[in-house]
Amino acid sequence: MKGFGFLSFGHYGAGRGSQTVTAKDSLKQAIELSVAADELGVNGAYFRVHHFAKQQASPFPLLAAIAAKTERIEVGTGVIDLRYENPLYLAEETAALDLISDGRLALGMSRGSPETALRGYESFGYTGSVDPRGADLARQKFELFLRAIDGEGVAPSDPQMTGRNTLLRVEPHSPGVRKRIWWGSASRETASWTGEMGVNMMSSTLLTEDAGVPFHQLQAEQIAIYRKAWKEAGHDGEPRVSVSRSIFPIMNDQDQLYFGRSDSDQVGVIDGFRSTFGKSYAAEPDQLVEELLKDSAVMAADTLMLTIPTQLGVEYNQHVLESFAKYVAPALGWKPNTEGPVTAV
Repeated sequence: MKGFGFLSFGHYGAGRGSQTVTAKDSLKQAIELSVAADELGVNGAYFRVHHFAKQQASPFPLLAAIAAKTERIEVGTGVIDLRYENPLYLAEETAALDLISDGRLALGMSRGSPETALRGYESFGYTGSVDPRGADLARQKFELFLRAIDGEGVAPSDPQMTGRNTLLRVEPHSPGVRKRIWWGSASRETASWTGEMGVNMMSSTLLTEDAGVPFHQLQAEQIAIYRKAWKEAGHDGEPRVSVSRSIFPIMNDQDQLYFGRSDSDQVGVIDGFRSTFGKSYAAEPDQLVEELLKDSAVMAADTLMLTIPTQLGVEYNQHVLESFAKYVAPALGWKPNTEGPVTAV
């Protein structure tokens, strides 16, 4: 592990103890926490995207605002649900954000997880999928998106406007942005496909398979499969890999009250797949270091994303990040953002 950031689901609502009641609270607090995290040396600020729910939904205005107010922190998503996106408009927004942030982008996307709306992407106007989960739609869009950000011509020109017949590329164009695109992988099969596509890989606390081994071992296997596929496909350089974890250093009575102790891996069914859910870590810093050094996936990845309890507010989440940065991360190999961008392991 070289870097860590926070992953926010952007929950808001008037629940008991919530300090993030409205959508405005969620957006403003996300910016405030990102600025504080940048000053702490945290390497990334990442946001989950969900539709038809009280969570973050349209990430680009938020990420642009964060990029404008920070200097070093990586800004991105974990992940955008491609079923809901126009791939060419997404390519325009991606290039613009990459230029605004001076290349501090880590834009994760995937088929997405189950949404509260039934085939909600069809309400957005995206129909034609023959897969009940829309995976075919997402991958088709991703391939067109990659062509667009690579600068390939994708739209025929009007000769009366251009004086010639040609294919036009999407503008603006940000050279090298493909190196900052990630795919959210939840299985070994998808990990292999991600490596073949030549993009970075995000792996969360949920894998849509169960191999009868601890979560971190299954995830480490996924990472190894991904890197092997990358090399076999002949891609240049080394790709980046991130994993997500819920980690809470117990520093005081409040931390103990909120999170108490670590739990265990769980196996269940989500979206029709028998799936493995990773454990949460909660302990005093020395014990966390000991446990995380044994987490083979955390140690195999270059970036660790800490899922945060958004509705507990900026002050508490800043406390969580600061505690991890001071008392846990250095023992795992962490290099703060003042030492430059995170690179592959």
